[in-house]
Amino acid sequence: MAYLCKVEICGVDTSKLKVLKADEMRELFLKLDAGETWARQELINGNLRLVLSIIQRFSNRGENPDDLFQVGCVGLMKSIDNFDTSLNVRFSTYAVPMIIGEIRRYLRDNNAIRVSRSLRDLAYKALGVREQLAKETGQEPHIEQIAKRMEVTVQEVACALDAIAEPVSLYEPVYRDSGDAIYIVDQIHDEKQGEDAWVQDLSIRQAMQKLAPREQHIVKMRFFLGRTQMEVAKEVGISQAQVSRLEKSALKKMRKQM
Repeated sequence: MAYLCKVEICGVDTSKLKVLKADEMRELFLKLDAGETWARQELINGNLRLVLSIIQRFSNRGENPDDLFQVGCVGLMKSIDNFDTSLNVRFSTYAVPMIIGEIRRYLRDNNAIRVSRSLRDLAYKALGVREQLAKETGQEPHIEQIAKRMEVTVQEVACALDAIAEPVSLYEPVYRDSGDAIYIVDQIHDEKQGEDAWVQDLSIRQAMQKLAPREQHIVKMRFFLGRTQMEVAKEVGISQAQVSRLEKSALKKMRKQM
């Protein structure tokens, strides 16, 4: 069931969720800082719609929306408890990544591929060290630096981080331009793809002869030589989006010829 169609989650009627205004948020945080604990519950109730909007991003995971909503609420409560009103930052700007992080941790811990607790702990520690090093140096640290700071081997850090990485579909779009999507599969280099396997097929060669010179060049580089669209774009001197469009057009023409 789509989250947008689910009116009640965890016994909460989502159609009646309250949304706090900016001035109401500030007032409640001031009261909470002054020790008026009732303001915390008001802040939670006034931001449940934020949690609802975030869990919709995970609607394709097949997870129970009630479970995700509860986990999101945990992230919301942590955000409220740790929010610093003196930073002049909107609460939602601070809360959204914390709520998403809480949900992602839940999904990792409940993944069908079970990862040992020790490996997860090592991975989370590595992420913390990476963030700390990035702050210290102002740049993304290498895995060797992380391993050295943690006093473990590079292999241990790499295995731990790989274990908690979420799988990605080859057809996950990484870029869109005028409606044309570029997918991860378009950026994969195929070392095994050779020209010999293609030129043996006479129908393909004949179809290619009907293409414009640039289209022929792109098709040859992509499917004869196994180049990625990014590599082709650099060699031809056009954008990757243009390569994608020309490639699709060329393949369409070839299919008609064949």
